[in-house]
Amino acid sequence: MEVQGRLNAFGTRRSVPDAKRGAFPAMRAVVQRVKRAEVRVGEEVVGRIGFGVVVLVGVGKNDTEAAGEALAEKIANLRVFDDDQGRMNRSLLEARGEALCVSQFTLYGDCRKGRRPSYDQAAPPDRALLLYESFVESLRKRGIPTATGRFRAMMDVELVNDGPVTLLLDSDRLF
Repeated sequence: MEVQGRLNAFGTRRSVPDAKRGAFPAMRAVVQRVKRAEVRVGEEVVGRIGFGVVVLVGVGKNDTEAAGEALAEKIANLRVFDDDQGRMNRSLLEARGEALCVSQFTLYGDCRKGRRPSYDQAAPPDRALLLYESFVESLRKRGIPTATGRFRAMMDVELVNDGPVTLLLDSDRLF
């Protein structure tokens, strides 16, 4: 496996193996712990949860169902909920929380060049829909009550952050 230099957030070089540079598919997610959340299309509420997580999901052009499975497994078992001692020691499953999943192709926006983000790495809509629905089903199979937004619709997402706790995930574990 070849190792190449890459600048980190502080402008210094670090080594990153090719496998960690996108050689494999990597579905992306922003996970926010919430007290409650809902998503609307126009005036219609299309998804609503109480205590749990909002998951903004980005599907890349090289993603697979396996990438979605891995991401769902990670989210279901992330220990980001407080135990009896107030430590983040319980998973979404253990806390009996819910998930609100919203498709978000802009997570693949590349802003490194110019002023307009490039979405070249985002999956085409038909493929993204299939993989997004597969990801949602993977959460449900794990026993997570899961609500969704409406794919390709202009949505208003309203949430009350709990903490706040916000995490960036991808199935390649780049972050």
